[in-house]
This record gives sequence, C-alpha cells and structure tokens, in this order.
Amino acid sequence: MSNPAYVVFNVNVIDSEQYDKYRIFSGQAMAEHGAEVLVRGGEMTVLEGSAHARTVILKFPSVEKAQDFYDSETYKAGRELRKDAAVADIFIVEGVA
Repeated sequence: MSNPAYVVFNVNVIDSEQYDKYRIFSGQAMAEHGAEVLVRGGEMTVLEGSAHARTVILKFPSVEKAQDFYDSETYKAGRELRKDAAVADIFIVEGVA
C-alpha cells in the first residue's frame, strides 16, 4: 500500500482575473485525478519566517497520483495561464500511512 501524498501550493496572486482562468483548469484537473482538498486559502497565522498570501493543500493516494495530476494535460493548460498571474512554490510531500 502506498503512502498518501500532498501537493502544497504557496501562492502570491498578481493578476486575479488571469488567476481565475487558471483556477478553472486546476479545478478540472483536481476532479479528474481525485484530489481531496484539505486547505484552500483560509485564515493563516505565521509562526516563523514568511508565508505567501494563499496556501492550498491537496491530498492524493500516492506520490505517483499526485505527479499524474501535476503532469496532466488539463493541469498543464492551467499552469500556462498561472505563470503570468501568480508567483508560486509548489511541491509534493509524501505522507505517512
């Protein structure tokens, strides 16, 4: 059995109109790949260091499934829209079962 995996997005939106277009593709890719949304925006308290304005955390059954989401044609189309709309740090973290 695989460990779950989490895709973490730390984002500063610079063009909200363009970012909304990205969100359409992102949401479609999440639905296509069975992402479970754990965090989407929300109130944040920074305890140390600095944070981006927006954090999103998606859960997938495995690292491979998370990578499939990120590499999907649907999400690739969204990434093209996001590249000029936001500054983002995005990574996959393997969880524990």
